[in-house]
Amino acid sequence: MDWSVFEGVRVGHVTDSENKTGVTVILFERGAVASVEVRGSASGTFGTDTASPLHLVPQIHAVVFTGGSAFGLESIFGVMQWLEEHEIGFDTQVAKVPIIVGGVVFDLRVGSPNVRPTKEWGYKACQVASPFEVSQGNVGAGTGATVGKVKGIEFAMTGGVGISFRSIGDRAFVAALAVVNAWGDIVDWRTGKIVAGARDPETGGWIDTESYLLRGEMGFGFTPMLVGENTTLVCVVTDVGLTKVQATKAAQWAQNGLALAVRPAHTMYDGDFAVVASVGNKSCDFHSLCVAIQHTVAEAIINAVSNSVPLQ
Repeated sequence: MDWSVFEGVRVGHVTDSENKTGVTVILFERGAVASVEVRGSASGTFGTDTASPLHLVPQIHAVVFTGGSAFGLESIFGVMQWLEEHEIGFDTQVAKVPIIVGGVVFDLRVGSPNVRPTKEWGYKACQVASPFEVSQGNVGAGTGATVGKVKGIEFAMTGGVGISFRSIGDRAFVAALAVVNAWGDIVDWRTGKIVAGARDPETGGWIDTESYLLRGEMGFGFTPMLVGENTTLVCVVTDVGLTKVQATKAAQWAQNGLALAVRPAHTMYDGDFAVVASVGNKSCDFHSLCVAIQHTVAEAIINAVSNSVPLQ
């Protein structure tokens, strides 16, 4: 399955493998009713207010996930330029203004800290975007992503981009794209086993971040080098018709899916961010949709680390 199950949805990546950073774009050429839920306490975002049920604009036109920390937000303006050139945006009568939601991951400690996604990268990601783009692992915004950093980057493993598709009976579709750069471990919630995370150099096994924390070995307060250096970004797309209020609740369930697979999630060191975008008018039971979203997000996170390779 690919993004072609949704009308007008395309995905594009720009990947800088040498400098370990990149940008990922999800385009909604026909617009999408969307809302956002941010639960991490070290987030870097753009345009999240526009996705609020209290905000005027009815739709968004792109989601941009980028490396480079806050510097990478520059890439959003390349996406904005591409959308304007293609006359996609909120019609203000004098111009069509593209409405974009974005989020960043901190990858400056991996690769070069001086090379960050630019406006040109965002534009290029739009140019190469395709409904058939299903690359996973070390691509786009996940190029320099890592997971399992409770004892520092030297004990971490590679994160990345993951996707997952799911149908709800024969009624509707749900897809999730996740950029996984988590402080915690990645756990297969179906088995309870860690699939990626902090490695124990003495045993070759897992440190097991949650167990480590429960033993009180972190001491007290915050670790300055970890603050703001982690984040899992999630974009869910569905062809079920949603209002902004329903999309808000669905985004909360997307965060539940994040918590299924990232242990611990939503920490003071993470900027965990989820957006749910509705691009159709199909109908199904709302809670069936939310459970599907939860599981699809968790699967996308596991797929991210399962398809990544160690950083060189």
